[in-house]
Amino acid sequence: MSNPSRRGVLRLTAGTALLGTLALTGCGRGDETAAAKASAKPIGTTPATGTVNVWATQDDASVLDKVIKPFKAANPDVTLKFTLIPNSEYYTKLQAAIAAGKGPDVAQFFPESQAQFLDPAILRPVPDGLVDSGSFFKSLWDAGVAKDVAYTVPWYAYTYALVYRADLAKKAGVKAPTSWDEMVPFFKALQGAGAVHGLGADNGWDIFNGQDAAMYAWQAGGTLLSADGKWTLDTPAMVDAIKYNASFFTSGVADTATPTFLDSQPYFVSGKTACMITGPWVVGQLDTAAKKTGWTASHVATAPLPAGASSSASFSGGGSWGVLATGGNADASWKFIRYVSKPSTQVAQFKAYSSLPAAVSAWDDPAIKGQLLLDAFFTQLKRARAFPQVSTWQQVATRLGKEMEAVAKGKETAAKAAANIQAYAESVGTSTK
Repeated sequence: MSNPSRRGVLRLTAGTALLGTLALTGCGRGDETAAAKASAKPIGTTPATGTVNVWATQDDASVLDKVIKPFKAANPDVTLKFTLIPNSEYYTKLQAAIAAGKGPDVAQFFPESQAQFLDPAILRPVPDGLVDSGSFFKSLWDAGVAKDVAYTVPWYAYTYALVYRADLAKKAGVKAPTSWDEMVPFFKALQGAGAVHGLGADNGWDIFNGQDAAMYAWQAGGTLLSADGKWTLDTPAMVDAIKYNASFFTSGVADTATPTFLDSQPYFVSGKTACMITGPWVVGQLDTAAKKTGWTASHVATAPLPAGASSSASFSGGGSWGVLATGGNADASWKFIRYVSKPSTQVAQFKAYSSLPAAVSAWDDPAIKGQLLLDAFFTQLKRARAFPQVSTWQQVATRLGKEMEAVAKGKETAAKAAANIQAYAESVGTSTK
């Protein structure tokens, strides 16, 4: 998978969460939500016309103009103007443009960090019949829904799975773990086969660790929000999740300081680490890290995440599209989104850039189905869940990451960390109305 900057994009979300909250100030949702549902009228099949301004990230959309050539051929009277913004600046510029009333017609979003935009004052509801919501991985569709109104359409997908050194596992005589209890013994076995550390863990102690904790809490049977929209972060399931994450470090199979994100692949290739809990983009990058074509095929395997007491759930991320409420050409904008959401278009995007499709049927294409290392990610996407659709989740996840650091380093108990994050979450609320 070719997506080296994905985490770089996501590292911006914690810092821009406040901007999203400010953008929503004064945008009441009660009557506007009902009006939004009523305004989601079907889009016809006549060719698109006029000009559509599209904003997207420089990396994710770098080949999009090539991918949509058939759309432009079938719609000769539409002009698509792409503005590709560096990942490090994307959400900041988009939010500033929205606040100034100068946003594009169509914008790219990220399912794992788009909650602050899901408001009828910012985005138009997805028109009735534009796409089949059931054709996408459920968690990705759910990430674009707020108060029963869909605002975004999934474009590409990712989730986490286990990526490990198959050669070392074979040498140790072990198979990929299927339960939490098997994880640390598996990592220790890989160390016995020659790895310095069994796991190259995420030790940024930031929003991504918080996302991991959410994933582990789901696996333990917990929730992040109650049915009535209140934070539930000091539950036994969250305590178990934080303990589980800390066990990787306290057992000695992972280091609290290294590798850093940029070092994770060189460490993995060299044997300094033997496993990663990570996204699919690394699969296509390991040959480069090893400086040897075919290294991945002979050294690497993937597996779904081991199950906790309740499940082996993960979270979903990726890319999505929405039409801004202030956009001047909604009809053509939705026709563009309808095209890029088609399974065949998402397969074309995969072939051009290796973005995994958000449309489930696209995974049946031989170009994807024949890549066995992707099977675990497909399995995991079917088990994935969406993060809470509240604008403060990113702040809460970032604080949770810092609490996890204290537990991993033996400075705090998991119960205390859960209590701290619950208190913090309650203090910032959910920014829903």
